[in-house]
Amino acid sequence: MTDSTDSESQPTPDHLLHTGAENPVDPEDLVMASGRTPTPELVEKARKDLEEQGASAVERLLP
Repeated sequence: MTDSTDSESQPTPDHLLHTGAENPVDPEDLVMASGRTPTPELVEKARKDLEEQGASAVERLLP
């Protein structure tokens, strides 16, 4: 039986939560948001997607 004061049962403090909107998304972030490991090829494709699509490139992956 777990104790209700267990750290896993506590909500995450607000200061640890963020949306990512505070900072621009870099190509590596976009690749990782797709669930892949950043490789030079994937990073370059993500760079082009960000240049062409801007924020909507991220919104396609993260609703």
